[in-house]
Amino acid sequence: MSPPRIAMVAGEHSGDQLGFKLMRALRKARPEVDFLGVGGEAMQAEGLSSFFPLSDIAVMGILPVIARLPTLIRRINETAARIVAERPDGLVIIDSPDFTHRVARKVRAALPDLPVVDYVSPSVWAWRPGRAKKMRAYVDCVLALLPFEPEAHRRLGGPRCVYVGHPLIERLDELRGGAHGSGSLVVLPGSRRSEIRRLMPDFGAAVGLVAAGWGGLDVVLPTLPHIAEEVAARAADWPVKPRLVLGEAEKFAAFRGARAALAASGTVTLELALAGTPLVGAYKVSKLEEQLKYLIKVPSILLPNLILEQRAIPELVQGDCNPRALAAALGPLLDDGPERAAQVAALAKLDARMQLPDAIAPSQAAARAVWETLGA
Repeated sequence: MSPPRIAMVAGEHSGDQLGFKLMRALRKARPEVDFLGVGGEAMQAEGLSSFFPLSDIAVMGILPVIARLPTLIRRINETAARIVAERPDGLVIIDSPDFTHRVARKVRAALPDLPVVDYVSPSVWAWRPGRAKKMRAYVDCVLALLPFEPEAHRRLGGPRCVYVGHPLIERLDELRGGAHGSGSLVVLPGSRRSEIRRLMPDFGAAVGLVAAGWGGLDVVLPTLPHIAEEVAARAADWPVKPRLVLGEAEKFAAFRGARAALAASGTVTLELALAGTPLVGAYKVSKLEEQLKYLIKVPSILLPNLILEQRAIPELVQGDCNPRALAAALGPLLDDGPERAAQVAALAKLDARMQLPDAIAPSQAAARAVWETLGA
């Protein structure tokens, strides 16, 4: 009997990180497994021979996607054709649905009996819920990172969905350990240029208002190398000059020592919540994007609130995301009062919602679900 062969298709760096851990866990159960497909450096280091460099398709934003559209279409067709020609025992697509789902649909049309697993559910619970039912035509099992997603797929008529855990629960030691008693405030205005352009003026003014009532406030602003220069330039006008730190290790260290945080909506709010750092979440989009809010069916924009099924964390969006409102929400979290105590108590419940039985690692749970779907 020949060794099992699994096609893996990731579309960006975050998928590459999930993919290499899944490959390692799959190999632990079946050392003879062979991999092919599309991935980055991490997946290639685990033995994947990528069809082409991940940088060919790892683009974000409307204009960059349009500029690269011919390449993306060519790579979608090429990826599907190569997988069909190789006839593996299963296909695992990882996040990046605009790319990976198109590949999966083409592969399913040519190989209708090939098991297909989708690692990371699209946000069908918030945006375009009809996608869930359509996915049944080309996905056999969804591996969910968020505990409420299996019920969402069941309610929306989607494919079988299994909660395998968020990768952050494997990193709790890095996120925790601080007393959250210092005077530092962590400010995270986003990782995209459009986010920092919209949020930094309001965030900076809010920090100034908070600092006026909190003497000696140390403001820490974690950022990324590719936007550090622009962030520094925009922060130069803030009434309180933040201390910029680069890299994930420095970011997590800032979380551990922070008294509170002000953050743009995104995965970082879940990182802060798991670290036990009280926070305020905020976001602004363009006027055009704001018109789409009527199509979004979700009770909160913050992942921790969705997981906890309560508005434990204040969230200020669009017009409400202004300096005075932000400062008014942040101030009570810096003081030892009822607002801070209530949020700290709520965040402490996240572990029970997110941990897997027997403290199994998410990558191991994902590998188990993949092998079950493949019938191996």
